[in-house]
This record gives sequence, C-alpha cells and structure tokens, in this order.
Amino acid sequence: TTFAWTLDDIAPQIDGACEGDWTAEKLLEVGERVWNLERQFNIAAGFTGKDDSLPKRLLKDAAKTGPAKGKVSELGKMLPEYYDLRGWTKDGVPSNETIKRLAL
Repeated sequence: TTFAWTLDDIAPQIDGACEGDWTAEKLLEVGERVWNLERQFNIAAGFTGKDDSLPKRLLKDAAKTGPAKGKVSELGKMLPEYYDLRGWTKDGVPSNETIKRLAL
C-alpha cells in the first residue's frame, strides 16, 4: 500500500515524472512551503490562532477508551509547542525567519 512508502520511495518516482532532481529532503521542503503558504492565506482571509481549535467534545470530555482513556485534550498546552516547531510566532503566524528561509 502507499502507506508503507517513505519519501525515499516516492522521490525517485516524482523525479522520473518531473524535472528538478527530487529528493526526500526536497519533498519535505515543498510540503513545508505549502503548509506555510496555506497558513499565510488563511491569515490574510482573517483567520487567527484563536481559530486553531478542536470540537468542544474533545476539549471537555475525557476519552472513554484506548490509550488516552480518561484524558482530555490539552490543546492550550500543545499549540505553543506546535507553533514553535513550525517556526511560527506565539500567535500562530509564520515568523519572518520562516518566511525568508522558505522563500515565501
């Protein structure tokens, strides 16, 4: 199945179909550029970090089964770390450094 494939498996196929010397690293960079460009588009459309949420049920009700049984999503604690890993500001906006690094 395609789920067993890694970027190292996919890159040669894209390289065969497209110009550009495609590697796994280049695919990751393209994906990061797309993700950040989408974020910039959403910000321009009026969305903010306050719109980064989950359904109320996941924020208030504890999971009833599985590995997370008894736990409630701690989105408020997770978002700052996520923003930092993405290279975004504390408000969820791609930082100037991220925009420059990705040539956006």
